[in-house]
Amino acid sequence: MKVATFNINNINKRLENLLSWLAKAEPDVVCLQELKAEQGSFPAKALREVGYEAVWAGERSWNGVAILARNQQPVLTRSALPGDENDRQARYIEAAVNGMLITSIYAPNGNPIPGPKFKYKLAWLERLFAHAANLMAAGIPVILAGDYNVVPTPQDIYPTRSLDKNALIQPESRQAFARLLAQGWTDALRRLQPVGPLWTFWDYEHERWEKDKGMRLDHLLLSPALAPRLAEGGVDRWTRGEGNASDHAPAWIKLDA
Repeated sequence: MKVATFNINNINKRLENLLSWLAKAEPDVVCLQELKAEQGSFPAKALREVGYEAVWAGERSWNGVAILARNQQPVLTRSALPGDENDRQARYIEAAVNGMLITSIYAPNGNPIPGPKFKYKLAWLERLFAHAANLMAAGIPVILAGDYNVVPTPQDIYPTRSLDKNALIQPESRQAFARLLAQGWTDALRRLQPVGPLWTFWDYEHERWEKDKGMRLDHLLLSPALAPRLAEGGVDRWTRGEGNASDHAPAWIKLDA
């Protein structure tokens, strides 16, 4: 079973890019982020025509998350991260697919720092930590997939000092991710490739793609029930070089039956 996470950065603007990738990569489950489409504008019909059913949480102009499944309907279990009833940002969705619980996560960026956006980021990650702990305690097969907007370690970003004050690499952000892993989750791509670049994001500015100055923001974390099934994984870097590309590339894994 092949599971991917892809920050599409505007699903309607990049629908052709998405459909092209789906045809080539043939994932069984896809977690999308940054739909930038309100609930009624999600292209469900176009996706259904190529064999994918979906659940989604849209938000006009911003955010938005979805889970696609090939030739089956994902069963929605949550459309928001618990812990703050007043938080209306579409950043979390959860569904059952093939006997597993799959999430699509779009954590807050947090810039600029210091400030309310960084405070919100850390509070949101704390809520994710609490919910993940409950999922872990339940002992069920879970994949926490998505754009965490966290560069976990220095090896997950190109050598630079220009981003020292960026929320993505702050100690508090990295500590939040490390605490999550300490619950017992497996960082799937790092399990497969312990060292070296695994970029999933290249900024549009300053020729970051052309110079391969990337970072790893998109992660798939596996519960203990799934970690032994991890067979392979990677990043579909080629998508970033296409016309009208998202600034992210899909990260994916394959699980043995």
